[in-house]
Order: sequence, then structure tokens, then C-alpha cells
Amino acid sequence: MELQFITHFTEKYSYYDSARMALEGGCRWIQLRMKDASPEEVEQEALRVQALCRTYHATFIIDDHVELVKKLHADGVHLGKHDMPVAEARRLLGNGFIIGGTANTFDDVKMHYEAGADYIGCGPFRFTTTKKNLSPILGLEGYRRIVSQMKEAGINLPIVAIGGITREDIPAILQTGVTGVALSGTILRADNPTEETRRILAIK
Repeated sequence: MELQFITHFTEKYSYYDSARMALEGGCRWIQLRMKDASPEEVEQEALRVQALCRTYHATFIIDDHVELVKKLHADGVHLGKHDMPVAEARRLLGNGFIIGGTANTFDDVKMHYEAGADYIGCGPFRFTTTKKNLSPILGLEGYRRIVSQMKEAGINLPIVAIGGITREDIPAILQTGVTGVALSGTILRADNPTEETRRILAIK
């Protein structure tokens, strides 16, 4: 199973700590998301997390900051609904970078696919507290519908479920045909985030 970890700042852990624990648990895909931070703060943290990802040979994605991705030679960028359009990011970055886009409907998926996205973060699965201004909740039925519409349209793109997912949800979510899951709070709320990451990666 493909697991993407999205950093989150909590009372207990910094962004860096959260990335480190997920990497120690075996996750090899980290997205640095710092929605309310200044560009300077994001760059400072990105340098530290990128070095950590390199140590673990993990993919390092930055949320939203396309120029910073180019400047630091991060592996790629994830673009949300209100960030730069995928096509524009592809023009600025060229083909050497991974670009992911957030989708809530098949039309979103199709738009990102045509614009040159490499993967889709699709959600939310259910209500989540780590995100403001949520799109409509998808649930298992929503994923099944989008995956079948993608097949019908011949769109072959990794699709990662996101949004309020717990460890117990993962087997059923994977049966819908999605490629993997993106987690944040589930891992960080665990007593031992590193162990929790290991347990999640063991799910078949």
C-alpha cells in the first residue's frame, strides 16, 4: 500500500518531528503542509524536512509553494483547490517534478489529468479537523464511483484517499480501487506515531 504522510503541527510535535516519526515508521512519502506559515517559515522547515527525507530516501513534496519547490529542488508539489492550477505549475517546473492535485469529483480528476498531474489526492473520506473549508464528503461509495469513472474514461493515475481516515478504515478504502492513503492526524494522535505508521504499512 502506498502511504503518504502529511505533516501537521500539534501541541506535542513540530512539523519536523511529525515527519521524522513517520519516516522512522517506514513511510517514504512526506508532504510538508504549513497552511498558515509565512514563506520564510515554510522555507526554513522545508530545508530541514528535505534533508531528513534524503537520509531516508523518501519522496519530499511541498504543499502549495511552487517557487520554493523549484528553488530547493524538492521532489514535487501538491496543489489544493485554491492553489496555483496544475497546468501553470507544470509550465513553471517542467517535467522533472511530481505534481499532485486535490480532487473531490471525477471532473476534478479529469481536469488535473489533462493538465499533467502525476497523482490525485482525493477526498475528503470523512470530516477532518486538519482542513478548513471542506468539500463534500466522499465515503467509500464516492471512491468507488470516481475509480469506475476513471476506468471508463481510460484515465490511469494514482489516486490517494485523504481526509479523516483511521487505521480501521484502510482495508475497505483500498478495496474501492484507490492506490493508497494520505494520513496526518491518525498517526499523530497515536500513543506511538512511529509504531502506528508501521502498523498501517502492514495492512494489506
